Amino acid sequence: MTRRGSLDRADRVSGAVVGSAAGDALGAPFEFGPTGVFTARFPDGVGTLCGGGGWDPGEATDDTQMAVLVGESLLERGRLDLPDIFDRFRRWAAGEPKDIGLQTEDVLTNGEPWDLAAALHFQLNGRAAGNGSLMRATTSAVYFAHAGRPATMEAARRIAALTHGDRAAWEGTAVFHELVRAALAGDDPLAAVPGALAEVHADHRARWEAVLAPGWHPGLATEFNGAVWPCLGTALWALRTTDTFQRALASAVDVGGDTDTVAAVTGGLAGAVYGIGAVPDRWTGPLHVPLPGYGDRCLRTEDLLTLAGRLDAEGPRRT
Repeated sequence: MTRRGSLDRADRVSGAVVGSAAGDALGAPFEFGPTGVFTARFPDGVGTLCGGGGWDPGEATDDTQMAVLVGESLLERGRLDLPDIFDRFRRWAAGEPKDIGLQTEDVLTNGEPWDLAAALHFQLNGRAAGNGSLMRATTSAVYFAHAGRPATMEAARRIAALTHGDRAAWEGTAVFHELVRAALAGDDPLAAVPGALAEVHADHRARWEAVLAPGWHPGLATEFNGAVWPCLGTALWALRTTDTFQRALASAVDVGGDTDTVAAVTGGLAGAVYGIGAVPDRWTGPLHVPLPGYGDRCLRTEDLLTLAGRLDAEGPRRT
């Protein structure tokens, strides 16, 4: 399948949302593993949602759980309602999810109001450039895609700032929004990188230019890929150096480290490029997204497909 094939937008939208969730569940059992962890488990490169590390086969992690909460807020409120998203996050965090980032947990449980919690955390700690705002961004990227580049990038920054006080995380999430927007329109997201970088805040542009450059690869990372820069950089590298959805995700997981999030970000981009038909049945069948704090709710692939379609149909349009 070519990246500019005859897919319609609905295929790409579904591919983005389900692809991100599938990447999350694919990578979860290998989190904090070494380089080559995926190849060691699946020498033929044909991976399954195998479970492990406390995760059931096909179970999505906090990455997709938070993405669903963002998407459902956008649809139920009919707009970007930041206090509502933050309240949903807090309810989820109080439900004792199996996994939650240390920074995100602190922000959501420190008792501060929605518009101060992340900023105060950043003031106290000085470090808040984790990939936790990037991992959940596929649903919002779909919702705001029709609004155009400036609007989708600004929405990404505002949602990211709910939990991450470092602008580096905002800008990385904004770039991801724009690359998904380009892919959903049938364009090559790799070719959209320069345009996205032109909109990045000047204080952060040079670092993002370096990690998103065509010659960058995970061996050049200067931080663990739980940081926002190598996480997005690895997703683009995986997309750039492979030619199918499954190979892109296998490459992302094989890097090791924060495998669920890197694969979730890669899956969102690759799914938008290759479409829902490229996500294998052996992944979509067992895929499920529990929602701690929300009773026994658990979304399956068909629920994610419905969510994706509504996000695309009901999002704001460019004026």
